[in-house]
Amino acid sequence: MNISSAIIHARPGDLAIVQAGLAALAGVEVHGVSPEGKMIVTIETEDEGSNAATYQLIGQLDGVMSAAMVYHQTESEPYKEI
Repeated sequence: MNISSAIIHARPGDLAIVQAGLAALAGVEVHGVSPEGKMIVTIETEDEGSNAATYQLIGQLDGVMSAAMVYHQTESEPYKEI
């Protein structure tokens, strides 16, 4: 399992469109939105390929100006207690 977080910068006038696009992507959750267009999101995927594909889809959403990964963690056994 891959867990990452990102800062998405959207055009302020397109916030609703970008939020709807993010909500439609599996494993993506929006945690905060500023009026200036910055969003904090987390992304959970099964593997690194899916993670990269999700970032590519986010970057292609109408209204998205940039997407920057802030954190990334890979769990080989996500259900095993540490």
